[in-house]
Amino acid sequence: MLPAASVSAAKVDLSQFCPRLDGDWVGSAAKSGSRPKQVTTAAICSSDKRNLMLTVSRGDSNPNSEVWWFRAHSGDVLLTYTDGVGADREQVFSLYQRGDSFTFLGKGQLNQRPALIRLSFEPLSSTTSAPIDNAQSAMENDSWLWRQSAHYLDDDSQQYQLIRAIELTAVQPN
Repeated sequence: MLPAASVSAAKVDLSQFCPRLDGDWVGSAAKSGSRPKQVTTAAICSSDKRNLMLTVSRGDSNPNSEVWWFRAHSGDVLLTYTDGVGADREQVFSLYQRGDSFTFLGKGQLNQRPALIRLSFEPLSSTTSAPIDNAQSAMENDSWLWRQSAHYLDDDSQQYQLIRAIELTAVQPN
């Protein structure tokens, strides 16, 4: 019996991910240790696929919307985050694809500590718990799990700590 082939992650550019999230989404969101709240998320992918803007609204961490603006930047992705309360934050990420999942990885500051920050988008099948088999299915995916996690660089732990997760289920047109 041959061992199962492992799928390695490959660095990709934003244009390969941007159109997959374009649209309106609903689902629950929760920070680690807190109760889930319903949110809506609007994702707009620019026509050149070099900009992706996500707006997370209604009752997550504060009553204001959050805006996550991802844009192609010298082979990487520049993220500008704003929540309408604090100062805007910027971070440079590399974008990787492994199978049908996408992960943004970047070094920055979180809670005034140096950290590796990971934003992962994993497709969920609405009809089965099995992974999505091919790229065409992923393009038509109607459900994602967006996990925001961090590994603090001043900690000896080898684990990423979950900060928050947001379920994204496509809003079907009427």
